[in-house]
Amino acid sequence: MTLPIAYLAPKEWYRAYLTDPEAVEIEGLESFEKQTCRNRCLITGPDGVLTLSVPVKKVEHKQLTRDIQISYQTRWQHQHWISLVSAYKHTPFFDYYAAFFKPFYEKQYTFLWDLNNELHQTIMQLLLNSPKHVEGFAYKATNDWRGEELNRWFGDGRSILDELFEFGNETEYRLG
Repeated sequence: MTLPIAYLAPKEWYRAYLTDPEAVEIEGLESFEKQTCRNRCLITGPDGVLTLSVPVKKVEHKQLTRDIQISYQTRWQHQHWISLVSAYKHTPFFDYYAAFFKPFYEKQYTFLWDLNNELHQTIMQLLLNSPKHVEGFAYKATNDWRGEELNRWFGDGRSILDELFEFGNETEYRLG
């Protein structure tokens, strides 16, 4: 199975991934499309659904997803971290998991691929508490992902963080 790369991927993405992690490859050789799961996520905030977007440098026509560079012209990391704290500070597992995610909002990554890959590895460690499932993404060239295909995998599109901060490592069982 092939899944598109995703920033703080939705729970449905992880449901598909956890079906058979060794059989999943993450698409990185397709043309990057702005304003998709590749650089955006949805979280449930105190006032409803909140969209967090990682700004990227100007994308050339047909630029590969794995080559997309992150822009730091705005303080997006600070904004994302404040949003995560606001959304999850009262959840049962925030105090425990916050230390795992805060470093992502302090370090500057050059490539979106690297940020998403390291976030994925961290989430898998927290979900499974097992390093055997924590390997990097594998590149695979397939057809570009289309919106209707993304909907099939992502449902309402809310980030796995909604579940993780609320249910801890029991999240894996809730995804089944």
